[in-house]
Amino acid sequence: MLIQIPKILTVEQAGQFHNSLMQADWADGRGTAGYLSTRVKNNAQLPELHPLALKLGNQILDVLGKNPQFTSAALPLKVVPPLFNRYAGGQAYGSHVDGGIRPVAGTSARVRTDLSATLFLTDPADYDGGELMIEDMFGQRSVKLAAGDLVLYPSTSVHKVMPVTRGERLASFFWIQSMVRDNEKRAVLFELDSIVQKLGATGDAQHDEALRLAGVYHNLLRFWADS
Repeated sequence: MLIQIPKILTVEQAGQFHNSLMQADWADGRGTAGYLSTRVKNNAQLPELHPLALKLGNQILDVLGKNPQFTSAALPLKVVPPLFNRYAGGQAYGSHVDGGIRPVAGTSARVRTDLSATLFLTDPADYDGGELMIEDMFGQRSVKLAAGDLVLYPSTSVHKVMPVTRGERLASFFWIQSMVRDNEKRAVLFELDSIVQKLGATGDAQHDEALRLAGVYHNLLRFWADS
């Protein structure tokens, strides 16, 4: 299940993030790559405990917690604090799969990576290349979104970032441990919740049907959710 969620950040917020990050001190992104990924990873990354990364990451977590589509799609139990990367001058990240367990920097916590997320922070007109290529059951899909938009996809997916040949591509990325670890079950719940919300918005005539479907949704969530 690949889900695009628009306007996680407003255009103004994304612009503020972009301007702050343009002034930051970046490090070699290979410092956080696994032993295979170091061979194909070529980008810059803001250190995980950098004050700016912590500040902006907390702002992202705050808006995610208020976004009903993100909550419905991810059913988040734990979220790794958002990280930030930059691609420019032909930099790219070759095909790789995210690690199954992600440590949280500065703590002893570990998070199972059920879902990966990329939040785009640069207007796509300002750079060439930089598409996020994700392989799923439908083949390889290209994702290049407006600043402030987010894509959510299973962490089991093989994915890569194409070379940035003009301008700079800034983004935030992070991982989610879902209450429902199985991608197929999450997809069913997301579709069902979307239908319930649409029925609930149509008025009193559909109230009973929406209520019954909402009961089915929550019962399935009880059956499938990890505590």
